[in-house]
Amino acid sequence: MRTTTDGRLPGGLGFPLGGVAVVVAAIAADIAGATAHPVYALVALVLVALGAAAVTTPAAAAGVALVAWAVDSGFVLGRAGQLVFDGASGRVALALGAATLVGLAASAIVRAARRRVVIPRVAVIPAPRVGEPQRGADRVAPA
Repeated sequence: MRTTTDGRLPGGLGFPLGGVAVVVAAIAADIAGATAHPVYALVALVLVALGAAAVTTPAAAAGVALVAWAVDSGFVLGRAGQLVFDGASGRVALALGAATLVGLAASAIVRAARRRVVIPRVAVIPAPRVGEPQRGADRVAPA
């Protein structure tokens, strides 16, 4: 799988995968009862937005959060496929935006830590085998 130079999924791959994850999470939350308890869908979609922000580009993560808000607003809060603009959808937008920012920040911290970690190369010198003369021992001049 192709990644960017810093190890993230490129936006052309991260956004569609995030969109699929949003749909799967919304369907699972609806089966679990998100119609009666919209917080189920919110938790599932926040986790998707957080995960997308951690593994893909910032633009793709923002796009995934926007799709998550639209799915929540249109199919969980609105139930008819029409976007709902009210206090509940505003709180969902804030939660998804916050999750995206937290995911991007955590991803940046991890990438920075990986760049700063220096793994020293240790020279491994094999121990001489027992019972065999060491190489070069026969060339040592007597003192």
